[in-house]
Amino acid sequence: MTLHMLFISGGEIVLVMMLALLFFGSKAIPDIAKTLGKGMREFKKATNEIKREFEDNTGDFKRDIDDIRSTVKSETQKIGQDIDQVSSRMKEETSKLSHEVESISAQTAEKTNKLVDEVEKASVTSEETNADLPETNDEKLKDGTL
Repeated sequence: MTLHMLFISGGEIVLVMMLALLFFGSKAIPDIAKTLGKGMREFKKATNEIKREFEDNTGDFKRDIDDIRSTVKSETQKIGQDIDQVSSRMKEETSKLSHEVESISAQTAEKTNKLVDEVEKASVTSEETNADLPETNDEKLKDGTL
Protein backbone atom coordinates (compact mmCIF):
# COMPACT_ATOMS: atom_id res chain seq x y z
CA MET A 1 0.00 0.00 0.00
CA THR A 2 2.82 2.41 0.76
CA LEU A 3 4.22 1.98 -2.74
CA HIS A 4 1.00 3.26 -4.27
CA MET A 5 1.29 6.53 -2.34
CA LEU A 6 4.73 7.27 -3.72
CA PHE A 7 3.67 7.19 -7.36
CA ILE A 8 1.93 10.26 -8.80
CA SER A 9 -0.02 9.99 -12.02
CA GLY A 10 -0.38 12.65 -14.73
CA GLY A 11 -3.83 13.74 -13.52
CA GLU A 12 -2.54 14.29 -9.99
CA ILE A 13 0.29 16.47 -11.32
CA VAL A 14 -2.22 18.65 -13.21
CA LEU A 15 -4.32 18.94 -10.04
CA VAL A 16 -1.30 20.06 -7.98
CA MET A 17 -0.40 22.64 -10.63
CA MET A 18 -3.93 24.04 -10.62
CA LEU A 19 -3.92 24.28 -6.82
CA ALA A 20 -0.54 26.10 -6.91
CA LEU A 21 -1.98 28.52 -9.47
CA LEU A 22 -5.00 29.17 -7.26
CA PHE A 23 -3.00 29.71 -4.06
CA PHE A 24 -0.17 31.83 -5.46
CA GLY A 25 -1.74 33.44 -8.48
CA SER A 26 -0.38 33.74 -12.00
CA LYS A 27 1.98 36.63 -11.14
CA ALA A 28 3.64 34.94 -8.13
CA ILE A 29 4.46 31.61 -9.85
CA PRO A 30 7.24 33.08 -12.06
CA ASP A 31 8.78 34.72 -8.98
CA ILE A 32 8.66 31.41 -7.09
CA ALA A 33 10.24 29.59 -10.06
CA LYS A 34 12.92 32.32 -10.24
CA THR A 35 13.66 31.97 -6.54
CA LEU A 36 13.82 28.16 -6.83
CA GLY A 37 16.20 28.51 -9.79
CA LYS A 38 18.49 30.84 -7.84
CA GLY A 39 18.46 28.47 -4.88
CA MET A 40 19.36 25.51 -7.07
CA ARG A 41 22.11 27.55 -8.75
CA GLU A 42 23.58 28.52 -5.35
CA PHE A 43 23.36 24.92 -4.16
CA LYS A 44 25.16 23.69 -7.29
CA LYS A 45 27.80 26.42 -6.90
CA ALA A 46 28.40 25.44 -3.26
CA THR A 47 28.63 21.77 -4.22
CA ASN A 48 31.19 22.51 -6.95
CA GLU A 49 33.20 24.67 -4.53
CA ILE A 50 33.29 21.86 -1.95
CA LYS A 51 34.38 19.41 -4.65
CA ARG A 52 37.13 21.79 -5.79
CA GLU A 53 38.42 22.32 -2.24
CA PHE A 54 38.33 18.60 -1.61
CA GLU A 55 40.30 17.89 -4.82
CA ASP A 56 42.81 20.66 -4.01
CA ASN A 57 43.42 19.29 -0.53
CA THR A 58 43.62 15.68 -1.64
CA GLY A 59 45.78 16.47 -4.68
CA ASP A 60 48.95 16.20 -2.55
CA PHE A 61 47.86 12.84 -1.24
CA LYS A 62 47.00 11.75 -4.73
CA ARG A 63 50.45 12.73 -6.02
CA ASP A 64 52.12 10.93 -3.10
CA ILE A 65 50.07 7.82 -3.73
CA ASP A 66 50.87 7.96 -7.46
CA ASP A 67 54.60 8.30 -6.65
CA ILE A 68 54.44 5.35 -4.27
CA ARG A 69 52.48 3.34 -6.82
CA SER A 70 55.03 4.02 -9.57
CA THR A 71 57.94 3.20 -7.24
CA VAL A 72 56.33 -0.07 -6.15
CA LYS A 73 55.58 -0.95 -9.77
CA SER A 74 59.16 -0.30 -10.93
CA GLU A 75 60.63 -2.24 -8.00
CA THR A 76 58.24 -5.11 -8.68
CA GLN A 77 59.35 -5.18 -12.31
CA LYS A 78 63.02 -5.20 -11.25
CA ILE A 79 62.39 -8.06 -8.84
CA GLY A 80 60.52 -9.96 -11.56
CA GLN A 81 63.44 -9.48 -13.96
CA ASP A 82 65.90 -10.66 -11.30
CA ILE A 83 63.77 -13.74 -10.65
CA ASP A 84 63.62 -14.47 -14.38
CA GLN A 85 67.41 -14.19 -14.66
CA VAL A 86 68.01 -16.45 -11.67
CA SER A 87 65.51 -19.02 -12.94
CA SER A 88 67.10 -19.06 -16.40
CA ARG A 89 70.54 -19.56 -14.82
CA MET A 90 69.14 -22.36 -12.68
CA LYS A 91 67.65 -24.02 -15.76
CA GLU A 92 70.99 -23.79 -17.58
CA GLU A 93 72.88 -25.25 -14.61
CA THR A 94 70.30 -28.00 -14.20
CA SER A 95 70.59 -28.85 -17.87
CA LYS A 96 74.39 -29.00 -17.66
CA LEU A 97 74.27 -31.19 -14.57
CA SER A 98 71.75 -33.54 -16.13
CA HIS A 99 73.95 -33.93 -19.23
CA GLU A 100 76.96 -34.63 -17.02
CA VAL A 101 75.01 -37.19 -14.99
CA GLU A 102 73.81 -38.88 -18.18
CA SER A 103 77.37 -38.96 -19.52
CA ILE A 104 78.76 -40.40 -16.29
CA SER A 105 75.98 -42.98 -16.06
CA ALA A 106 76.61 -44.03 -19.68
CA GLN A 107 80.34 -44.41 -18.97
CA THR A 108 79.60 -46.34 -15.78
CA ALA A 109 77.20 -48.66 -17.60
CA GLU A 110 79.80 -49.26 -20.33
CA LYS A 111 82.54 -50.06 -17.79
CA THR A 112 80.16 -52.27 -15.83
CA ASN A 113 79.32 -54.23 -18.98
CA LYS A 114 83.03 -54.66 -19.74
CA LEU A 115 83.70 -55.89 -16.21
CA VAL A 116 80.78 -58.31 -16.40
CA ASP A 117 82.14 -59.66 -19.70
CA GLU A 118 85.64 -60.04 -18.20
CA VAL A 119 84.26 -61.81 -15.12
CA GLU A 120 82.24 -64.18 -17.31
CA LYS A 121 85.31 -64.91 -19.45
CA ALA A 122 87.42 -65.46 -16.33
CA SER A 123 84.85 -67.81 -14.81
CA VAL A 124 84.60 -69.78 -18.07
CA THR A 125 88.39 -69.99 -18.24
CA SER A 126 88.68 -71.08 -14.61
CA GLU A 127 86.01 -73.74 -15.14
CA GLU A 128 87.92 -75.03 -18.16
CA THR A 129 91.16 -75.00 -16.19
CA ASN A 130 89.55 -76.85 -13.30
CA ALA A 131 88.15 -79.42 -15.68
CA ASP A 132 91.63 -80.06 -17.13
CA LEU A 133 93.27 -80.55 -13.71
CA PRO A 134 93.56 -84.06 -12.34
CA GLU A 135 91.28 -84.94 -9.47
CA THR A 136 92.64 -84.14 -6.04
CA ASN A 137 92.68 -86.48 -3.11
CA ASP A 138 89.79 -84.65 -1.53
CA GLU A 139 87.66 -85.22 -4.59
CA LYS A 140 88.67 -88.89 -4.67
CA LEU A 141 87.71 -89.21 -1.03
CA LYS A 142 84.35 -87.76 -1.79
CA ASP A 143 83.87 -90.12 -4.71
CA GLY A 144 85.06 -93.04 -2.64
CA THR A 145 87.76 -93.97 -5.12
CA LEU A 146 90.61 -93.54 -2.73
